[in-house]
Amino acid sequence: MSPLTSSPTLRKECPPGACVCDRQRLLATPDADIRVLLLTKDQEKRLIARIEAISDYEDLLHVRDLIYKQLGVTLRITPSEHGVRTVMGLAIKLDERPGLCSKTRQTIPAAVRRCLSGKPDIVYAILNAHDLLAGS
Repeated sequence: MSPLTSSPTLRKECPPGACVCDRQRLLATPDADIRVLLLTKDQEKRLIARIEAISDYEDLLHVRDLIYKQLGVTLRITPSEHGVRTVMGLAIKLDERPGLCSKTRQTIPAAVRRCLSGKPDIVYAILNAHDLLAGS
């Protein structure tokens, strides 16, 4: 096989019963979008480090857009309807998607939360983007 036709490295399969990512069904589907399976554990560690290094709201939006572009996964950060007093008042989640490991669905939002906990200016920008600071 020539280097131009080699298949990409896919994430290793989770142990049986440890995940409900539907990896096998996704791989069995012709023309399925398997971008999410391209996120290996090493690449996930680099992504987590990149998320934790986010410097401002625009950088957060850039990383969110890259996650969607490269993995096909939407990262949502929305204020709670009950108000936001701390970072815990933000709902941070990845949309469900076949092939997305349950551990990844937890680690990426946790990394975003850790990043935001030390950067209130980004949290205020998120609130402002959702019109929660209008008139303040």
